[in-house]
Amino acid sequence: MNDSAVALDRTFHALADPNRRAILAVVRNERCAVGEIADVLGLSQQIVSHHLKVLRAAGLVTGARSGTRHLFAVRVEGLAVGRGFFDDFWPERLTALKRAVESSPGSGDG
Repeated sequence: MNDSAVALDRTFHALADPNRRAILAVVRNERCAVGEIADVLGLSQQIVSHHLKVLRAAGLVTGARSGTRHLFAVRVEGLAVGRGFFDDFWPERLTALKRAVESSPGSGDG
C-alpha cells in the first residue's frame, strides 16, 4: 500500500467516529484546549485526548503549547487528503449530468 493510500485510510478511519467529527467541528474556527472541547461535547478529558490522538495521527488536527495549555486546531492540509479522494469523482459526474441535461427534451435553443 502506498503512502497516499495509508493517509486516506487513516483519514477515513478518523472521520468514521462521530465524536471525532464533533471535535473537528469544535476546533474548526478556534484553537481549544482538551478541557474546553470536553466541556462543549460533554465528554471526559480522557476520551477527548484519545480522539485527539487519532485525529492527530491522521493529520487532521495540530496541537501547540500556549503557556501551560495545549491547544488544538483543524489542520486543513490533513482534510485535503479526503477532499482529494472525492474531488476525483466530480468531473466525471458533472460531465454525465451535463450530457443528461443537454439531451433532455426542451434543453435546445428555442
